[in-house]
Amino acid sequence: MLKNLYIENVAVIEKTTIDFTKGLNVLTGETGAGKSIVIDSINAILGNRTSRDLIRNGCNSAFVSAEFDELSPKALETLNELGFSAEDDGTVLIQREINSNGKGKCRINGRPATTSALKAIGTYLINIHGQHESYELMSPEFHISYIDKLGNLKQELEEYQSVYQTYIKLRSELNKAKFDEQERARKIDLLTYQVNELEEADLYVGEYEELIEQRNMIENKERIASSLNESKESLNGGEDTDGALQALETACGCLNDIADVLPDADTLSQRIQNTIYEIEDCRDEIISLCDTADADVGNLEEIEDRIDLIHTLGRKYGQSIDEMLAFLENARKELSYLEKYEENREALIQSCRNAYEEAKKRALVLSEKRQTISGSFSKAVKEEMTFLDMPNVELVVRQDQCELNHFGCDAIEILISTNPGEVPKPVAKIASGGELSRMMLAIKNVLADKDDIDTLIFDEVDTGISGSAAQKVGLKLKEVSESRQVLCVTHLAQIAGLGDSHFKIQKSVSSGKTYTSVTPLDDEGRKNELARIIGGVEITQATLDYAEELLHSNS
Repeated sequence: MLKNLYIENVAVIEKTTIDFTKGLNVLTGETGAGKSIVIDSINAILGNRTSRDLIRNGCNSAFVSAEFDELSPKALETLNELGFSAEDDGTVLIQREINSNGKGKCRINGRPATTSALKAIGTYLINIHGQHESYELMSPEFHISYIDKLGNLKQELEEYQSVYQTYIKLRSELNKAKFDEQERARKIDLLTYQVNELEEADLYVGEYEELIEQRNMIENKERIASSLNESKESLNGGEDTDGALQALETACGCLNDIADVLPDADTLSQRIQNTIYEIEDCRDEIISLCDTADADVGNLEEIEDRIDLIHTLGRKYGQSIDEMLAFLENARKELSYLEKYEENREALIQSCRNAYEEAKKRALVLSEKRQTISGSFSKAVKEEMTFLDMPNVELVVRQDQCELNHFGCDAIEILISTNPGEVPKPVAKIASGGELSRMMLAIKNVLADKDDIDTLIFDEVDTGISGSAAQKVGLKLKEVSESRQVLCVTHLAQIAGLGDSHFKIQKSVSSGKTYTSVTPLDDEGRKNELARIIGGVEITQATLDYAEELLHSNS
């Protein structure tokens, strides 16, 4: 349930807080007072697209926050899936800031969030029914969703869509495979050449680095040999000189001679002996390097040719040997596929055919269920519309088979007749604005128990109606509000008088600036507001008496 809404610097609203209650909350005000701004602010909280034009003139940002409590299990589950959780008291606070630079900020319980996260959780918090939804009624492509929702066909539809997507993917692959024989032969020739060239090169990972090392060895062979021999003689000694090892052995022997009279000399002797062992290891490794340097590491010209070959192949197949070998593997697979084209194509055709048949089978099952549900839908909506002062309405769901699509094999359209003796026709050709509003309310009531949303908002659902029809729309909204919170923007006293809470939206001008306020009304305030709606500019005592009568009759 929407517990609290705070709006700051949104259009003509500078700052306002609205504390909503359970039951039916009505919002009234003059045309242009700012009722739509409240709805726009709620839309922002729900993660819907916003515009920088919403920001109050002269401000750099706008801010909206909404606190919800008594969350449904589905809302809590979605919140957890998004990585958030409700507070200890079960509430969740959603905030959104809209900046003039286009970089907005969203938060859920104080933690950063994305607009997509707001939209995901918002789906299970609030459902807004506005005039645009009347346009849905005039667009047959939306009608199938009403039938599916009433029949709880979500799981069956998702299973069908999964199979259908497999079919679409296979069909796409099959279409890509349809190229002429000449093109296939040309591709085979090219791939054969590329595979042969890379296979003949016989590359292996690390070869390039080895070749560079070998080339460096050959180019610097004399310098390497000279330095290694000199370092070996420095350690091991030569014909006429002692090396470092002999000097250390002499030092070690001298210290051993006095170890019996100078104990510290023995410790020093042991340390020098350890150094001798380490240097002997170094000498042996130097000798090994000398042998490596003397070994034949290859012909420089052959090594240069090999390096040039790798560079040449690299310009065509990849910057590294890893990339060239990956290219070779992919080329082999593609070549194999093309060489077995007919065999692969037949298998793909069969897989595509199987996927289509499975999708068709599931679509027909859906279609059969929809046919059964359509009768229940027509009957239930007709009963609702009869209550809403449309007793002569006839409602038919026309269901035609069509090519497989995302929703199955059905083209569904609601047909309506509002007068006796008329043949039901498409909604767009028959229904007036008031009839559309009532029809929308009837459908929403029929589908009300099929979602898990605690707050419903009806934005000017009373468009085009008056008299007893308006009274009955109000009674229907009141009925809905017994099981969930309802917010209703209305221009009609018959509906406003039924509210459990009443908020007046009023525009004023101060110091050349426009301000909109949202004020909760007490009984006296409600009476005056109802009288304004009824009487217009001049409010008489009779108007006030009638407004009071409306309030008392609905209490």
